[in-house]
Amino acid sequence: MTVNILTLGCSKNLVDSEHLLAQFRTSGYRVLHNAYDQAAEVVIINTCGFILDAKEESVDSILSYIEEKRLGKLQKLFVMGCLSERYRDELKKEMPEVDGFFGVWEMPAILESLGSKLDQRLMHERELTTPSHYAYLKISEGCNRSCAFCAIPGIRGMQQSISIEDLVKESHSLVNKGVRELILIAQDLTNYGIDLYGNRALPQLLRELVKIENLEWIRLHYAYPTGFPEEVIDLMASEEKICNYMDIPIQHVNDDILTAMGRGHNREKLEQLLQKFRKLIPDVALRTTVLTGFPGETEEAFSELVTFVKAFRFDRLGVFPYSHEEDTPAYKNFEDSVPDTVKSERAAELMELQQEISLKLNEVKVGKAFKVLIDRKEEGYYVGRTQYDSPEVDNEVLIEEDTTLSIGHFYMVKITGAGEFDLYGSLQ
Repeated sequence: MTVNILTLGCSKNLVDSEHLLAQFRTSGYRVLHNAYDQAAEVVIINTCGFILDAKEESVDSILSYIEEKRLGKLQKLFVMGCLSERYRDELKKEMPEVDGFFGVWEMPAILESLGSKLDQRLMHERELTTPSHYAYLKISEGCNRSCAFCAIPGIRGMQQSISIEDLVKESHSLVNKGVRELILIAQDLTNYGIDLYGNRALPQLLRELVKIENLEWIRLHYAYPTGFPEEVIDLMASEEKICNYMDIPIQHVNDDILTAMGRGHNREKLEQLLQKFRKLIPDVALRTTVLTGFPGETEEAFSELVTFVKAFRFDRLGVFPYSHEEDTPAYKNFEDSVPDTVKSERAAELMELQQEISLKLNEVKVGKAFKVLIDRKEEGYYVGRTQYDSPEVDNEVLIEEDTTLSIGHFYMVKITGAGEFDLYGSLQ
C-alpha cells in the first residue's frame, strides 16, 4: 500500500511528516511526499492552521482530495496537524468524507488507523524530504509566550523541549545520511531547555552539536528577543560551524504596539540585543519578520517601523499583514481596527524598501569570495547558498559553470554580479 503525505505550512510540520514517513516505511508501506501527480491508496494531509491564508490552503487541499476519494482514486483520507488540532469538531461535521482527523501529538493513532504501530526504536529516524545535504532539527514543541496575535500556544500547547541527548542522537543519524547543514527550529529557540533543565540551554546544545564530525553548518531559526541567551552570540563568534546567521522576529518597534502585542520588551532592549549581534559578529546576517496593521497601529507607529527598518538595514526581512485570529488575546481584547487594504499597502511599502536594502547589501559582495553550498542545478545554473542564507526563504548564488559541480558539496565562489535577491558567481 502507498501512503502519500502532503505537508503544508512550516518546516516544523515538515519534520513531523518526515518522522511519520520513516515509521510507515519500516512498517512495509511505500511512502511518497508531496506527490501530487502520483497515485496512492492513502493520503495524509499535514495541515497548517496559523493564519487565514494558511487555513484556506489547508481546507482547499482537503476538499480536492475528498473529490479524489469520491471518484475512487484513493481509499483513505486522513488530516493531521494544526488545522485539525484547532478545528477538529467543526471539520468532522463539515467533512464527513475524511476517514480521520488527528492533532499534532497523535502520530501513534495515525499509524494504528492503518494497522501499524509506533516503533520506539525509530524515534530518532526520519525519511528526509529536503535535499540530502541539509535538514531541519526541531528542538522543542509548543510555546510558553503569550504574544497577542499568535494562536500557536493554543494549538501546540506549552513548550516541551527535546533532550540534548536525543537531539544529538538524531543529529548523528542525519549526518550519517549525508546531512552537512542542520537548521535548528522551534516555536521559540530562546526558551529551549527551561522545562527540562531549569535554564535556557541553547548554548549547551550548540556546544554538543559542534562536536559532530562531518557536520559543517548549524543555522538558527525563530529566536525570541526577550530573554535571548547572549552566550549564543559569543558561541557564534567563536565556533566556525555555527553560521553567522540569526532569524529573530521583531514584529514591531513602536513601544505601544510592542506592549499591546505582549512581546515582553521595548524598543530600547530590542535594539541593544540587535546591536550586540552586529558588534560581536560584524558580518552577521540578521533575518526578521514584522507585522503590519496590528490593532492600534497608527500612521505614526508604522512610520516609526519604516524608519527603523531603513536605518537598521536587516539582511533579510519578511512582512505579514496582521490576521485577526480567534482564540488569541488580540481577538478577545482588540478590535481589528486597521483596514485590510491598509495592512497590505503597509506590507508592500516595507517590502519595496527591503528590496532596495537587499540590492545595496548584495552589491557590496561583488568581487568577494564566499564558501557556497550547492543545493541543486536549475535552468543552466548551479544554485547554492552562503552561510548567510537559509534554504527557500533567502538569497541564492547562481553559478553558470561548465565544470560539473556536486550537489551537497561546498565550493569557494567569487561573486561577479548582484540582483535584489540573487547573487551571481564563478568558481574561484
